[in-house]
Formats: sequence, structure tokens, C-alpha cells
Amino acid sequence: MEMPSNQPLVLLREVDGSRYLPIWIGAVEATAIAFAQQGVVPPRPLTHDLMRDVVAALGDELSEVRITEVKDHVFYAELVFGSGAHVGARPSDSIALALRTGTKIVCADDVLEESSVPVPDQEEAEVEKFREFLDEITPEDFEKDG
Repeated sequence: MEMPSNQPLVLLREVDGSRYLPIWIGAVEATAIAFAQQGVVPPRPLTHDLMRDVVAALGDELSEVRITEVKDHVFYAELVFGSGAHVGARPSDSIALALRTGTKIVCADDVLEESSVPVPDQEEAEVEKFREFLDEITPEDFEKDG
């Protein structure tokens, strides 16, 4: 949660880099992502569980989630399937599905260049500074001038 607005925020971190990609998301999607991270299995499938099950029932698999672009502060994603099919999607839904399927999430270099923030060193003092930064940042801070 981004403070003080309590707006849900996903932070994607580069595997071999030093940047985070902050993506503001809706409360429902945040819950779906949190459930997947925590291993919560609902008594009946939620939407993302259903999507996973439909893809499997059709004999396909999700091979990659791509964060493809950002336009006017809105992120776009694409689901890439083993069959070769590509489907446009919201990043929040894509991430929720990727977490349920163990699928890797990749991001276009230009999106990282435009919208990422640096990751501080993992020393406690630096991590705390980053948390304070996140408490004060707003989506408007990522507006590009010109």
C-alpha cells in the first residue's frame, strides 16, 4: 500500500538490475495478487484461478507475461502462450495470473527506462529511506515533462 493514499502498489524488481517498477493497481487486483503470494486457495476459484484452469483445460500454457508499454501513466501488458497466441491485458491481471502459474514476468527496456526507480542498497538504513520515499511518492511523480 502506498501511503498516505492507501492506493495498492505493485513493485516489480529487476532480477539482475537495480530498479523497481512501481505500478498502481486496484484493490481487487491487489487482493488477487496477495492471495497468490500467500498461497491462499479459495473454496471456489477466483477469476485468475479460473483463467489458469481454462488455459490448462484448453491444452495451452502461459509462457510469459510482458509489461509492454506505458502511455499517459497507464501500463499495458501482454500474455504470451505456449501456442504462440498473444493477448493484451492489464499488468495487474497479468501478474496475478503469472503468480498462479509460476510464469516469468518481463518488462520492455523502454518502460523500465521511463518508469522505474532505483533500488537502494540492501542495508537497513537504505531500505528504510526507500520505504519513506514510497510513502511520499504519488503517480503524478512519474509524469514525463515535455
